[in-house]
Amino acid sequence: MSLHQYYTLGRSGLRISRLALGTMTFGDDWGWGAAEDTARSMFDRYLEAGGNFIDTADLYTEGSSESLLGKFIADSGVRDRVVVSTKFSYNAQPGNPNAGGNGRKNIMRAVEGSLRRLRTDYIDLYLLHTWDRITPAEEVVRTLDDLVRAGKIRYAGLSDVPAWYAARAQTWAEAHALTPLVNLQLEYSLIERHIEHEFVPLATELGMGITAWSPMGMGLLSGKYRPSEAGGTGDGRLAKISGAPGFDRFTERNWRIVAALDSVAMEIGRPMAQVALNWVATQPGIGSVIIGATKLAQLDDNLAALDFELPYELRVKLDAASAPATPFPYYMYADKQQTRIHGGVAVGSKPSGYAPKVWVDAVPTPELAHKA
Repeated sequence: MSLHQYYTLGRSGLRISRLALGTMTFGDDWGWGAAEDTARSMFDRYLEAGGNFIDTADLYTEGSSESLLGKFIADSGVRDRVVVSTKFSYNAQPGNPNAGGNGRKNIMRAVEGSLRRLRTDYIDLYLLHTWDRITPAEEVVRTLDDLVRAGKIRYAGLSDVPAWYAARAQTWAEAHALTPLVNLQLEYSLIERHIEHEFVPLATELGMGITAWSPMGMGLLSGKYRPSEAGGTGDGRLAKISGAPGFDRFTERNWRIVAALDSVAMEIGRPMAQVALNWVATQPGIGSVIIGATKLAQLDDNLAALDFELPYELRVKLDAASAPATPFPYYMYADKQQTRIHGGVAVGSKPSGYAPKVWVDAVPTPELAHKA
């Protein structure tokens, strides 16, 4: 499955690669990223493979990620070819509350900074990075629409927000003929599957393609960590960073998932990382998977993640090992309950071609549509 094959993002005409190049590792300002020469090599290799979708944020490596990416794009003369996605939310001026968050004042400030660092006059996809808990969705949507009309951004989306907030934002945009949101960027992997309850149905119903970040569970699914009496060992961020949200991954459940992944990888003769990425990329609702690396060899391995098809029985094995808990009210929608609701009569979806749902474009391959 070559990166030369492009798919539209959500309900839009924007065509992107199924694997996106994540650039949170561009720059070593945080102590674990890639130096400029390595970052440049990874950028070049991704483009050579046919990729066109590159993700960054003004937060990443304190702005170095955007600056390096802007330099690479300008030097290569590929601005029209690539789809650049960046994000706003995080504060750039400690002590100034309006230099962060999702209010109109900060969005307008942040977009100018990103445009300057990226050395461009427009951003292809501009995303709210993280919900700030205070800014109304209406204010965010109206401001993003203004940026589209001003030509500073082409498309807009959301990342790391509650499902109800995303639904409010999209329905507000639809009701007021404003620029629709085409993307939800969310964490998704074998060890983090909670978006399946709300976000996947929401995105497919309302026309937002999902881009998955951390598809290898902060590196836990790469195979470089192993359980120990202290929780886990390995050479990577998880062994170095403690206490930060999302980095506490050394749990009994997760080690069971790692064991199942290791078994599947050995059976088909593929690296664990490739199997983990392949599983995510071929799940319903996923438009693209964001891959990140600090070494060129890691990127090369990741780019081969779509070169094979995961056998059905092995997918079932991974699904079972990683199945998330089913909280209220979702356990109310199990097959037994539905049978009772419909009086024991089998009620299936409409036949193919009859009033097709709008979410089909967000599903990576047509044959997976039946799983939604």
